[in-house]
Amino acid sequence: MKAFRETMSWIVPIVIGLLIALLIKQFVFQIVRVDGPSMEPNLVNNERVFCLKTAKIHHGSVVVFDANGVDPQVAQKTDYVKRVIGMPGDKVQSKNGNIYVNGKKINQSYISMDQRKAGTGDWTLKSISVQNSWLKHNGTTTVPKGEYFVLGDHRSVSNDSRYWGFVPKSKIDGVVKVPSWAGTKTTRQNVNKEWQHFYAN
Repeated sequence: MKAFRETMSWIVPIVIGLLIALLIKQFVFQIVRVDGPSMEPNLVNNERVFCLKTAKIHHGSVVVFDANGVDPQVAQKTDYVKRVIGMPGDKVQSKNGNIYVNGKKINQSYISMDQRKAGTGDWTLKSISVQNSWLKHNGTTTVPKGEYFVLGDHRSVSNDSRYWGFVPKSKIDGVVKVPSWAGTKTTRQNVNKEWQHFYAN
């Protein structure tokens, strides 16, 4: 009996610790690894960032979502990291290197002029939904209720909403937060606080 109590005295704290860790990962935050160059220069391949589960999603927020069921090429749970450009009800258009949301030009100082022009293309939601044969919302002119339009920062290599459509809120795991020891002051600002300066002055 003494041996059992001694065994339980160290097993119980371990089990409790594991349960707390699982709850934190499920409902508070988790660490996510960036895979690929689609968010360069602000997030780079293999960079570790926090995914905050309860943070509010804004225009310009960088989010983590499960691409399974969103990107037709993905057949199992796969995390994508992209920036929210269109919120539910928004009209989004790209023209001459500028992106307009509901007719207002957005601030894109977080990427180079080349990425804005050569990488983004000229389109409306309707034109790209038809051109790229979206499986859902083909021919739409606005972002549907409960869904989001997302782009990678490195537009010329990013596989994003332009090609397969919108991301349902139910697929979004959380908002990305770059810790103080990662990246540079500029790239942290471009990820953590860009949403505060979404529209161009």
